[in-house]
Amino acid sequence: MLSEDLLYEKEDEIYDKVDTPLFHLIGEAADELGVDAYIVGGYVRDLLLYRPSKDIDIVSIGRGIDLAQAVAGRLGRGAHISVFARFGTAQVKQGDLEIEFVGARRESYTPDSRKPFVEDGTLEEDQERRDFTVNALAICLNADRFGQLIDPFDGLHDMEALTLRTPLDPDITFSDDPLRMMRAIRFASQLGF
Repeated sequence: MLSEDLLYEKEDEIYDKVDTPLFHLIGEAADELGVDAYIVGGYVRDLLLYRPSKDIDIVSIGRGIDLAQAVAGRLGRGAHISVFARFGTAQVKQGDLEIEFVGARRESYTPDSRKPFVEDGTLEEDQERRDFTVNALAICLNADRFGQLIDPFDGLHDMEALTLRTPLDPDITFSDDPLRMMRAIRFASQLGF
């Protein structure tokens, strides 16, 4: 577990990195809709590893598609939205910018299929379905908690220790999606974990 001092230092660093017009725009759109919105996954990991990333994933507590539509409207001309209603996701593109939006969800799998059964969920349920703790980090974009790091599985500590760990029991995580073992190898070779 990280000390409180180190966590506060990291949160200050995170705030400085996400204190951009784009992330404030997303937070304002979420506040207007009355939903919580978070940057999640690889973008947060890469931000903390000082690696460039264009892979921005936003999770909202509520319909991610609604938030994507609001953000596209605020971005104005040149913003294009693609909605994938079957998957409950949307993508907003403007120039080189690509942002994926999804509502928080929980997943369950049957033993004979890699295709999950998906339902609405909480942020923590969304984080626990991710492959590794370093990819389960989230940063709040709402005005009242802008830049706050949400790390229920101690992913920041794992990142500092260069350790790959699953949010859930590894048997569950890897049984749900065996390709995650290949991702572990890729992260170990590319990121030094």
